[in-house]
Amino acid sequence: MQNVTDLPFMRVMARRGGPDWFVTEFFRVHPASKPDRYILRSIRENETGIPIFAQIIGSDPEAMVKEAKVLLRENIAGIDLNLGCPSPTVCGKNAGGGLLRHPQEVDRMLGALREVIPTRFTVKTRVGFAEEREFEELLAVFSRHAIDGLTIHGRTVADRYQTPVRPHCIARAVEALDCPVIANGNVVNVASGVRYHQLTGAAGLMIGRGAIRNPWIFDQLRARYRGEAVFQPTGRDLLGYIEELYDELARESKEFHEVHHIQRMKKTMLYIVQGLGEEFEHDMRRMRTAEEFFRLCRGQLDHDEPLADVPPEQSRLFCGFQELLQDPGVG
Repeated sequence: MQNVTDLPFMRVMARRGGPDWFVTEFFRVHPASKPDRYILRSIRENETGIPIFAQIIGSDPEAMVKEAKVLLRENIAGIDLNLGCPSPTVCGKNAGGGLLRHPQEVDRMLGALREVIPTRFTVKTRVGFAEEREFEELLAVFSRHAIDGLTIHGRTVADRYQTPVRPHCIARAVEALDCPVIANGNVVNVASGVRYHQLTGAAGLMIGRGAIRNPWIFDQLRARYRGEAVFQPTGRDLLGYIEELYDELARESKEFHEVHHIQRMKKTMLYIVQGLGEEFEHDMRRMRTAEEFFRLCRGQLDHDEPLADVPPEQSRLFCGFQELLQDPGVG
């Protein structure tokens, strides 16, 4: 996730199990662009042992090819093309999810990139730009290129993050494509992840927001599939995660400014506090100093009680996941 899942975040996640692979923040590509140096550090200084894909986003096939060739010189597991970002700014430039409005341009982009990427080439998409009925044409485009994996966020671009996901679309892609298909969206805990996997038949899960809120989720899912006890984090476990992330991000700052650092932490904290009470979120938004920040966090989290397993149903950042929790046989 842009501006959140950077090198410090990856380090902190890896110490709690981490995913099978990371995907960088996206490299914004245009004719005059060069790979972002800060994002490059996520690759060059990735000492976690977890493979990492370089993610690119843009609308110009020739520029994308040029950037891919440069990134292929790095120690990466592959190149990932972002066709799913719903940001109005990105879509307005006909990039990310905005490119889904033009399947013929997606076709051209995939062909150009596949031709120059000898290693793994994967794509992240949504089920359409405005409507689900667009998905069949997109699947036809994806099937024409020998991509090595397709991650599908089970919403349209227009849905942003405000609706339930569509597992049946992902199941359709599993049926139609030869490459592995990964399900993304609305995995907030073990139960929702297992259910999403069951409903889609996907080869795996990609987790973004849910992992920011719960950095143990990858190891929890592994334990669930192995039939082992699933770790249940406490307030004090979450407090340790927050303190460690604060320190890692501070270590990356060329010039540390406390107020700016607190603002950076808030971007992540808004996901973390979901399910911890409206008062915590309200007070977090108003923090300005490290003293205020840690007083609030320690006052709320310095305990050994289990954390809430899911965000609140009315959460603005986690919407529509309840449909994945309706099967009482999953837990």
